[in-house]
Amino acid sequence: MRRYVVSVCVSIDGFQEGVDGDLSVMPFDDGFSRHNVELLRRASTVVHGGRGFDGGAYWAAVLQDDAQPPIEHEIARLNEGLEHVVVSDSVEVDPSWPWADATRVVPRAEAIEAVRRMKGGDGGDLVTYGSATTWSPLLEAGLVDELHVLVGPAVLGGGGPAYRGDRVPLRLLDATALPDSQLVRLRYDARGR
Repeated sequence: MRRYVVSVCVSIDGFQEGVDGDLSVMPFDDGFSRHNVELLRRASTVVHGGRGFDGGAYWAAVLQDDAQPPIEHEIARLNEGLEHVVVSDSVEVDPSWPWADATRVVPRAEAIEAVRRMKGGDGGDLVTYGSATTWSPLLEAGLVDELHVLVGPAVLGGGGPAYRGDRVPLRLLDATALPDSQLVRLRYDARGR
């Protein structure tokens, strides 16, 4: 059985993005990238939301940019070898995308069943970063195995909430200050109801 791990970076007041979807206000630092690399090393599928999915263009540009840190190059290389599933009612695969051959789109109404099938198959973990509208219904459906909440040193006062759904009980597995980072990772068992 494959695990489904969701990782979301939030402000102290619980927002995963600023007003109008602005991610530049989020408290990202190098600890965020190191955490993402660890998740990607164990993954075989990334589940994305449709908003902002660019088919790998951003990461392809990172690979070509020698000024990018080695960890960002590693994230880009790891992503190249993974399956990318986009949960969306409006996105269509563009053949010009760098990840076009590794990308498929699942309509929102079919996402729960699609993730259930993927979890029952072989391979590495499924992971999602951010995208509350994508993973919130999957958490409510009992499909998320672990929820990693990276709390950073910022108070936004508004923006997109980290979770959009009904109450779901969680069980804390650990709370860790990430090395050389101001982020604190709260790791929850989402099945520990």
